[in-house]
Amino acid sequence: MTGLSRRTLLAAAPAAALIAGRPAQAAPPTPVVRTSGTAPTQLAGYDNVLKKFVLARQIRAAQLAVMKNGKILLARGYCYDDYSRLPATPTPTSLFRIASLSKNITSAAVMRLVQDGKLSLSAKVTQLLGLTPADARMEQVTVLRLMQHLGGWDRDVSKDQLWLDHTISAALDVPLPIGHDDIIRYATARPLDHAPGTKMVYSNYGYLLLGRIIEKVSGLPYEAYVQSKLLQPLGITRMQLGGSLRSEAVAGEVRYESQYTNKTVLDTSGTTVPYPYGGFNMPNQDANGGWLASAVDLVRWTLAFDRPGTVLSSTSIAKLVAKPEIGVNEYGSWYGGGWWCRQVTGHLNTWHNGSMPGTFAYLARLQNGFSYAVLFNRREESGSLDYDGIDDDMNKVTVSSWPTTDLTSKYF
Repeated sequence: MTGLSRRTLLAAAPAAALIAGRPAQAAPPTPVVRTSGTAPTQLAGYDNVLKKFVLARQIRAAQLAVMKNGKILLARGYCYDDYSRLPATPTPTSLFRIASLSKNITSAAVMRLVQDGKLSLSAKVTQLLGLTPADARMEQVTVLRLMQHLGGWDRDVSKDQLWLDHTISAALDVPLPIGHDDIIRYATARPLDHAPGTKMVYSNYGYLLLGRIIEKVSGLPYEAYVQSKLLQPLGITRMQLGGSLRSEAVAGEVRYESQYTNKTVLDTSGTTVPYPYGGFNMPNQDANGGWLASAVDLVRWTLAFDRPGTVLSSTSIAKLVAKPEIGVNEYGSWYGGGWWCRQVTGHLNTWHNGSMPGTFAYLARLQNGFSYAVLFNRREESGSLDYDGIDDDMNKVTVSSWPTTDLTSKYF
């Protein structure tokens, strides 16, 4: 011992820490994942998948919900926290943009109109919407072909019409923001990329048209029809269409993150904006990718397909997931109405993802009555880990015994 008092030692510590004129710096605290909601110990495997996924990708807002045989068993929000800023941890009912998960909602709305005798899957789109196309082959585009991405558009050839705001504005000589009618006028004046019904190519534009058909046939705005005929019967009241700007965020909606910017599509100012906020037009995305939901809302939504008679009849559901005229792909799967489908022993698995700047979403209905939804406020971008592997990570989890406590009443 030196004989120095504790007070003397403490007083001398800062000077002693100076090495070559530089003060020693404490190591930054280890990042953590904050959580909200409930994750039973029996389902810790799924909870740990999300924690690891969020930590590795530094995701500031995420959600997971797990349903088994109609019971919500896990509902949780997640937040990456490295102490550099303090975003609020999302709750299990925080709202996220769900991007293309909107497509199975739109297809279900179409099937409800068919079920009620107001629409035919074989009806021609040109006749329903009064279109005069430049390409005569568009007369072969039916409602069903739109639902199954068989309409004849190829975004790798002629671009995605939902993301061409500046091009369409200039071509039609109309100011920004453009609307659905402008997009339809632009696309209808151009040739298809291949004959309808011959090739499956994912088409956001096809779902924009389905949204307009729903409005024309039902006499209601798209959002109002979906809420009244599909969501309310399931007790889902939070889901709604989203806005483009941060100032238009609804109560409980998370903040979206992207490293990219874009020239605003909401006015003619030419202002560079964060891509998730004005870099694309959310109202135009409605039937294709415009919905807001929480993970618990989405697993609840799967009951529309698991409980025939609530929203859709068993006949309507069967038509919705039926194999298309082009058959199955090389992986043994096919695209039904807003769902990817694959037959497994005793069950038809259906799933879909959604992705746009600031959003990645995944929803799956799998065998043994198991469904889950995951939502993130960012997606894979340059330099980041991929997001498409979330389903592989979830599929690797094994559950020895399922919890019995149903969380549904907490959220609905």
